[in-house]
Amino acid sequence: MSQVFMTGGTGYVGQRLIPILLERGHRVRALVRSGSERTLPNGCVAIQGNALDKSTFVNQIAPADTFIQLVGVAHPSPSKAGQFKKIDLVSGRESVAAAKETNIRHFIYVSVAQPAPMMQAYIEVRAEIESLLRMNGFNATILRPWYVLGPGHRWPYALLPLYWVWGCMPSKRDLAQRLGLITLRQMLAALVNAVENPADGIRLWEVPQMRNFDF
Repeated sequence: MSQVFMTGGTGYVGQRLIPILLERGHRVRALVRSGSERTLPNGCVAIQGNALDKSTFVNQIAPADTFIQLVGVAHPSPSKAGQFKKIDLVSGRESVAAAKETNIRHFIYVSVAQPAPMMQAYIEVRAEIESLLRMNGFNATILRPWYVLGPGHRWPYALLPLYWVWGCMPSKRDLAQRLGLITLRQMLAALVNAVENPADGIRLWEVPQMRNFDF
């Protein structure tokens, strides 16, 4: 059983991950803004605070041994570069600092596939947080999905023929694998596996690895 502290628990992935962790016997504390407590499932402890300011939550991380960073701008696109820097980057920095201060044993970070031909601001922010985890000597699992297929997130199915063509071309095969699509179920299964099997040092899971996880 792990003691988990999570940011972004009311988001697309977080709201689905928390019930699974609770059902498997883990204890979860989720950072929420005031008024959002009711969106959390029964059994999850709501921690009021601001993900952009560690002073509002650092003293409430204990007794967690695992920190899951899920804060991110919804529906990323190139037009949201400013938001990535104001929200994703700041919250990532604050979370890493808070986890360092409270001696978190295992940090789980949802990054993004790298390198990629688009979304440069988004990728740069994720890469900076990855670097911070390395510089601070964390035991960390870094997940690098490209796009997660699930309810409301199904338009990339139209790209499957293109992925098939790339997979048949030696020059594009690596790109097709690294920027491949994963399902929400695979994403959740990978996160649960990370919680239940903490990393020793830095562990990177790219799309091909995440596709191997299931419940």
